[in-house]
Amino acid sequence: MTEDPSGQNPLEALGGGLGGLDLGGLLQQAQQMQDQLQAAQQELADTIVSGSVAGGAVSVSLTGVGELTGVTITPGTVDGADEESLAELGDLVVAAYRDARARADALAQEKIGPLAGGMPGFPDAPGGPSGPLGFV
Repeated sequence: MTEDPSGQNPLEALGGGLGGLDLGGLLQQAQQMQDQLQAAQQELADTIVSGSVAGGAVSVSLTGVGELTGVTITPGTVDGADEESLAELGDLVVAAYRDARARADALAQEKIGPLAGGMPGFPDAPGGPSGPLGFV
């Protein structure tokens, strides 16, 4: 770019930036959004959600980002004496996990969805994955 003989930046003559855009303001806004997104992601990582099935017979705990933190099985839920009852227990654990994961996904959408607003790689954002917690 050649320098204007008047010593003025030619872009400044256009209103302070490209086509009148305040690039400094845009960068500051982008940084604020990134900070808010990181804070929301940390909040999700620190939050524990639970899911349960069969009236609480099996409960599963996850962080808000989907990390499994615990499984609780109420005594007497299954006897564990045969393959069928152990398979049933496995099914109950999977169902409780799915319940907890749905809650974690809803929490993530609540916390991050408004901040993602069109950013690729986020659930429900144009161009983003449609699966649960696609941003993780």
